[in-house]
Amino acid sequence: MKPLRIGSRGSALALWQSNHIRIRLAELHGVESEIVRIHTSGDHFQGATISQIGMKGIFIKELEDALLSGAIDLAVHSMKDVPTEIPGGLAFPAISKREDVRDCVISHRCVNLDKLPAGSRVGTSSLRRQAQLLFLRPDVQPVELRGNVDTRIKKVAAGEYYAIILAKAGVDRLGMSEKITQVLPTSSMLPAVGQGALGIETREDDRETSVLVAGLNDEATRTCVTAERSLLRELEGGCQVPLGAWARLGAAGLLLEACVLSPDGKEHLRREQSGAPEEAEKIGKRLGQVLLEAGADRILRLAGRGVGNG
Repeated sequence: MKPLRIGSRGSALALWQSNHIRIRLAELHGVESEIVRIHTSGDHFQGATISQIGMKGIFIKELEDALLSGAIDLAVHSMKDVPTEIPGGLAFPAISKREDVRDCVISHRCVNLDKLPAGSRVGTSSLRRQAQLLFLRPDVQPVELRGNVDTRIKKVAAGEYYAIILAKAGVDRLGMSEKITQVLPTSSMLPAVGQGALGIETREDDRETSVLVAGLNDEATRTCVTAERSLLRELEGGCQVPLGAWARLGAAGLLLEACVLSPDGKEHLRREQSGAPEEAEKIGKRLGQVLLEAGADRILRLAGRGVGNG
């Protein structure tokens, strides 16, 4: 068969992720693949905030368009960038094994958040992190942070920020783990829905590619991400909604934790639900209803329901 065409954003992290899947497909099936770089809306507007761009799926729309047109055979996404609704004709036959879900701190002047001086500028790209940061440290100053992971790390090294907060999985994938000064426990900062997981998207009518890709699916990861995305759907949330969520499997079944905060961190709801893994969708929906009954709807209206899932 012809080499598979893997659509990818051009950032170092996106290329790492796509090459990782390319290598996995070669190891599993002996198939050849090539990377096709595609610029997305999120790449075009590096200088603007995500809320200013105001689009759902800003990091994947053009990749999905290329899939639907047949220009590529599959696309690799960070699941936290994937909206809860995907275009008709597309599917995710695989969500690969999840890596570290936690956020981390990188600072060249301070070891961790507890020791940040009052008024410190802390760079972060999402209201989720901003709100949880202000809940922990209401005396610091969250500042919008855009750019690729390597660009963000250069900005803190240049002194533009006292510290920055990033997804640990992305830092690890780029081989920059030694730059991390603190890994934030989930008890302090819950991750974004789908954080640390890669999704592989294909056309539903391309059975051959879908079957090849399905070999990379990790069922435990899919179950957990399904619960988180069901919660997100129930809350009609997005990237600029301060929602953190984390599902994991244990001896007692599936446990899903979530928090909803006001952008200033002053209002904070945190709840959990558990159940059988095969009921992942229902658990997410149920936790969403619990949060709404506790007042999440009012908090989310204040925050403004947004786009994507940062």
